[in-house]
Amino acid sequence: MAETESKVQFNLKNVYYAIMTTTGDAPAWSAPVHVPGAVTLTLDPQGDVTPFYADGIVYYQSTANNGYSGDLEIARFPDQMIKDIWGVKEVETDHVLIENATIEPKPFALLYQIDGDQNNDFYCLYNCTGTRPGIGSTTNTKTKEPQTKTSTISAVPLENGNVLARTTYQTPENVRSAWFTKVYEEGAAA
Repeated sequence: MAETESKVQFNLKNVYYAIMTTTGDAPAWSAPVHVPGAVTLTLDPQGDVTPFYADGIVYYQSTANNGYSGDLEIARFPDQMIKDIWGVKEVETDHVLIENATIEPKPFALLYQIDGDQNNDFYCLYNCTGTRPGIGSTTNTKTKEPQTKTSTISAVPLENGNVLARTTYQTPENVRSAWFTKVYEEGAAA
């Protein structure tokens, strides 16, 4: 565990997803699955600031935290993730993937790591949905450059209001070492 907080951050890695289910009122998640080839993750906060005017001034101002929205760029989304989240079916006999327009994507938690100069921060977005990755490529020319795939991710609050969890430089090692083995839940033993 680092002694001080990082001053800068860089390098996205260790991206995982965990399918979310709801049992009664409480969410539950499957074991996290690693997604190799993380390139970029760019998420912007969602929500508005609403001023209330009285006495000729902004008397009160409220803000809404509606989570985050943005893009996850991966070298290539693994077939297992495409099947788990977007419900693409693999034909058993031919091993061909078939996408059906009537299948709804599953919500999932997105876990990832961003390195820092002093310590690495681990993140968990609890309630995500993602658009299907697009299809495309370009012709090789004098060089052979990898093509990436992108999914637009929307992370919204859970029923209890939780959107995101992030470790700090003071997070105990037992919590950090278990981060990618199960979705972190407040108060749960690590």
